[in-house]
Amino acid sequence: MKKTLYLIGIGPGGPEYLTMQAIEALRTIDCFFMLEKDGRGKDELIAARQAILARYLPDANPRVATRASPPRRMDADGYREGVQQWHARKRELIAEMIEQELAAGERGAFLIWGDPSLYDQTVSLVNELVAASPQRLELVVIPGITAVQALTAAHRIPVNRIGESITITTGRAIAQQDPAAIHNSVVMLDNNAEFQHFTGQDLDLYWGAYLGCDDQALAAGPIGAVCDELLERRARLREEHGWIMDTYLLRRRR
Repeated sequence: MKKTLYLIGIGPGGPEYLTMQAIEALRTIDCFFMLEKDGRGKDELIAARQAILARYLPDANPRVATRASPPRRMDADGYREGVQQWHARKRELIAEMIEQELAAGERGAFLIWGDPSLYDQTVSLVNELVAASPQRLELVVIPGITAVQALTAAHRIPVNRIGESITITTGRAIAQQDPAAIHNSVVMLDNNAEFQHFTGQDLDLYWGAYLGCDDQALAAGPIGAVCDELLERRARLREEHGWIMDTYLLRRRR
């Protein structure tokens, strides 16, 4: 019998962001897999997942297997090579957890922030494991609410405007973008607050951190007007939590 691994999108933070499909999937899982990241804030990230299990499986006492997440090192080989090495270590760890924690016919699950298909490579890593052993392993992906949706809902705006395209990108990529080409760009995974380099470009910023959580933080306005205060606020929140997970929309002013 095959083992089945579920990747369940849990939304950007709050338990209420789970879909009914995700909740029903939770109730079928034999073992939940959790990866602990190094550094301050790791306990809070694990606690958020445990709160979801406590809310939707209050009487189940689900089995949970926890491992230390492989650290991501920026080697001299360069960014792409460093990411590939990190993914290889993570794929090996996922394979080890499936082998050690699941019996034939059982179901395991990772609870994925947001949606498993948006800036999360676990789908690709598990697909490689399935391709190597299709008779023994099956993958099921449950979509989730994304930080993009939570951001625009919190600001009460559409992600697009009539006749305009949308770009979803990263901080590393937006830093190399021609400011004149930006119209509706959603930026994720930006550790360096690259929006600060777009002051004076007739762009508005819609920013959110810890979206969907009790301590959700929002800011909006012309970049030049909100930039300095927001940089201070980001630094303060990172210090308080030990981590920050923020997303923002850059939108050209008409």
